[in-house]
Amino acid sequence: MSNTSVMARPAAGAMSPAVTAALLAAGIAAAALAGAWYMQLVWGLQPCELCLKQRWAYYAIVPLGLVIALAARGGVPRALVLAGLGLIALAALGNAGLGVYHAGVEWGFWPGPTECTGPIGNLGSAGTLLDRLDSVHVVRCDEVQFRFLGLSLAGYSVLISLFLAALAGWGITRKTT
Repeated sequence: MSNTSVMARPAAGAMSPAVTAALLAAGIAAAALAGAWYMQLVWGLQPCELCLKQRWAYYAIVPLGLVIALAARGGVPRALVLAGLGLIALAALGNAGLGVYHAGVEWGFWPGPTECTGPIGNLGSAGTLLDRLDSVHVVRCDEVQFRFLGLSLAGYSVLISLFLAALAGWGITRKTT
């Protein structure tokens, strides 16, 4: 088998670090999404605009991780698998940055996006004002709905995303034995 292959056929049942990293990344991202949806649908916590944007990376990492794992097991050239793990790392690091931004908005370190912070403007005419106020519910990005051990969900998203990036980095740097 050529040395560009991801796996040099290790012992039965053993997986390469790239496969392990890809599968763990997909599983952890799926668990993060399941937790977010559980808190939304069961606990009634409504996500703000930034919360929803933080889910995008997880939505991308789940299928990407599964495709990378399948590709690695199928003997795709190592460079392609490593590029896929690099994409996971970049998505996770970008999400960690978004989470830091969101946490900073929650702590009042800087202003958030106008979609979910600041004053409400353009309410329309006085005749439709009450109708609009009854139908509009803005979830503010600068108000924390849930904290555990001093961290908001945005803070936990930072930690999860950094772990996913480190996991992808581990899969990239580890050689197949």
